This record gives sequence, structure tokens and C-alpha cells, in this order.
Amino acid sequence: MSDAVDISPLTRLLASIDARADGTPASRDAIATGFPSLDRLLGGGVRAGDLAVLGGDVGVGKSALALAIALRASGSGARVCYLSGEMTRERILERALAIEGKASIDDLRRGTLDDETRAALGAAAHRLRPALPLIETFDQPGTHNVLSVMRELERGALVVVDALQSLASGAPALDEKLADALVALKEAALSMGQAVLLTAHLPAHTRARPNPRPTLDDFGAAGGVKHHADIVLGLYREELYTDGAPEGATELAILKNRNGPLSYVDLYYYKRWLRFEDMVD
Repeated sequence: MSDAVDISPLTRLLASIDARADGTPASRDAIATGFPSLDRLLGGGVRAGDLAVLGGDVGVGKSALALAIALRASGSGARVCYLSGEMTRERILERALAIEGKASIDDLRRGTLDDETRAALGAAAHRLRPALPLIETFDQPGTHNVLSVMRELERGALVVVDALQSLASGAPALDEKLADALVALKEAALSMGQAVLLTAHLPAHTRARPNPRPTLDDFGAAGGVKHHADIVLGLYREELYTDGAPEGATELAILKNRNGPLSYVDLYYYKRWLRFEDMVD
């Protein structure tokens, strides 16, 4: 007869809750986004089994924020994979250097860097090398691109996918195909014990309406985002719609949070560097 003590799941959960109350990050399935204001509202970050969707209007910085989250999570020790159906690996690495080295993406591409910026890029590359996310790209639509990568990753990994619209093609029944992709990714997140962060365009969004902030209904996909995602984030910059609005001021709204509150956080966007910063921290 075994002398091992059977610790029930409820006992482990209570121990985890007590540890968090004492300031210990005891939840092993929470992956911090690296933006403290957002992580506080999400109870420490995204969790294994979560499907999170980040959406916003064209040019608002969805891909830049998703990449920043991938870089920060990876730098904190999480296993992270960044998959893109919209950019080459070289372009993704360019963006990563611009974000971390605080360099103009245009100057980087033209090679017109001053000595100080070039040194900052070298330091950023040195920091990134040991903690760079796995970067994968695909040029054919389909969830199989994501699922095949997820099968190679261990439990507890974060998979960042840019973008939902890269996972299906064809005008007939496109929304239904995107909804099916969301269901497949949610099922994979649960079965593989991983978190998925997916960027998304807003096909139902209209700039002319009185309040252009993103809503759940803007995501289209036959309501798939609204129904199947655990977390839905809406990115909004007033300067895209209003002349004279504060440059860089950004709202990141939590439009859906299956396990927590709805709220928003204030970010600042340095467009030249493609870099977001948490306004509070």
C-alpha cells in the first residue's frame, strides 16, 4: 500500500490562491503579457487553455502589440511561438529589433542609423538572442499551419498567431471558415494545455460611426470571436479618427473576459519604433 498522500485538486487550488495572496506567482499556467496593467486585470496573464483575440482597425498596431507580448513573455522565461501569415521571418526580426532597440523601422530598413542607435540595436540583439521566441511563417491559409506547430510545443506554451484572416480564404462562407478556425484553436488550446493569442481584423468596423472604438460585433467571423474566445481585446488610438488627438495615446479594452472583469488599460504607442509602453508602469 502506498504511503503517498493524495492531495486533492481543491487543496492544490487553495494553496495556489493563498500563495498569490502572499505575493507569490504560484499559478504555473499563467503567462504574463509583460504589460503589468493588463496582467493585473487578467489575473496574472493569459492561461493554458485560453483563446485570446486582439483586434483593432487597420494601422492601429495589432501586430506590433502581439509581437511585443511574444517578446516580453519569452524574455520572462515562457516558451513562446510567434506565427505569421502576413510577414516574412526577416520582417518580423526587423520589427523585433526596432521594438527592443527603440529604432526607427524606416531608418533600420534604409541603413541610415546613427552610431548611438546602431549600438542600441546591437545591445537589443544581444538581449534577444537567448530569449527569442520561436518564429514561424506560413503562406497558405489553414489552421493546420498552427496546429502542426502546437503539437511540437510543450504544455504551458504561448502561441501568438498573426492573423485570424490568414487561416481561411475564399469569399463563399468565409465567415463560417473563420468561425471553424476559432473553434479548432480553442479545442487545441484546451487539449494541448497551451495559450493562444490571435490577432484579428475588424471586417464589420466602420470609421464613420459616432464611437469608433472596437466592439465584439466588429470581429465578424459569424460571431465566432464573441462566442468562442475566452479573452477579447480591442485596440484603439483616437489619433486615427480625430485631428489634434493626443499622439500615441492608446486604449486597450477588455471586451470579453470569461474569468474576470471588463475594463481597459492605457498604453502609449511610439509609432517610429512600433513600440507600446504601459502608461501606468
